Amino acid sequence: MTGYCNPEVDRLVERQSMTVDGDTRRQLVWEIQRDLVRDDARPDIFYARGANCRQSEVKGLTSMVNSIYNGSRFEDLWLDR
Repeated sequence: MTGYCNPEVDRLVERQSMTVDGDTRRQLVWEIQRDLVRDDARPDIFYARGANCRQSEVKGLTSMVNSIYNGSRFEDLWLDR
């Protein structure tokens, strides 16, 4: 999404994802971080998928614009049965 492309960083990300040893993985992540800083990059390395599912009778729920959560605010919520 950001247009950032670095095959070496891609290789390191894949390698650390398959590494079980915590110390080795930590070193790989620090190497990835150094490369990202050096390249002045801000790639999206995590994309959370979320959904807001509810019964059709639930009314008045407004989800936060920049979040998959609604802040646990249900004072405007009602059931229309």
